[in-house]
Amino acid sequence: MNLGLSGKRALVTGGTRGIGRGVVLALARNGVDVITCYRQEGEAAASLERELKEIGGRHQVLRADLADPEQVAGLLDACREHFGGLDIVVNNAAVISHVPYSELTLDEWQRIVTTNLTGVHLVIQHALPLLGKGSSVLSMSSKSVEVGIPLRAHYTATKAALSGLTKSLAREFGARGIRFNVLALGVIHTEVLDAMPEEQRSVLLQRYTAKTSLGRLGTPEEVAGAVLWLSSELAGYVTGSVVSVDGGIG
Repeated sequence: MNLGLSGKRALVTGGTRGIGRGVVLALARNGVDVITCYRQEGEAAASLERELKEIGGRHQVLRADLADPEQVAGLLDACREHFGGLDIVVNNAAVISHVPYSELTLDEWQRIVTTNLTGVHLVIQHALPLLGKGSSVLSMSSKSVEVGIPLRAHYTATKAALSGLTKSLAREFGARGIRFNVLALGVIHTEVLDAMPEEQRSVLLQRYTAKTSLGRLGTPEEVAGAVLWLSSELAGYVTGSVVSVDGGIG
């Protein structure tokens, strides 16, 4: 199916690994020119650059730490200089840690909030002058906000906040034809899971497979499918929504 995305311009934050990488590659394969960013140097960024070169298009893989407001501004300046504007923004970059709430330091709270919430706010705010009618802004959240997860109060709070931010922006900028939506993700199989010790990985796979209606974990490609839909005219009347991509987890 031709989704009509060819020639569109996208920014995907945190796009060199896992879900973000799947989104970047899916967009590129559908004719979208993509700028993505990473926080730390490594083979993931270099290998993504090689894959994007093979696909073809006007792509860039840039280094930017979303916890630094100046680097966020620089990232969006690069989008302006390279593309002249944007049609799609995918807020994927996030950090997580597991800390008992009674031991959660202010520094760690602020570290998570700065990247996961303030970083998203700054990306969107800087992107607004580059967005026109028909543009789509997506932010990655988690199904965990519906049930809560022990040791992740700080992380869950930031993901829950994305829903309120998104719904408010959908109302405020609807007249400009800019759509804002959230993807609430279930458990997605990425290289993070593969890097775990065999016993731990096996336990997690069994636990979450049993909780999911489809009896399996999701893939980055399946998340990317939802991004493609929400970025296309097929979802032209969808805004202010939280779309679950979770395999029916319960």
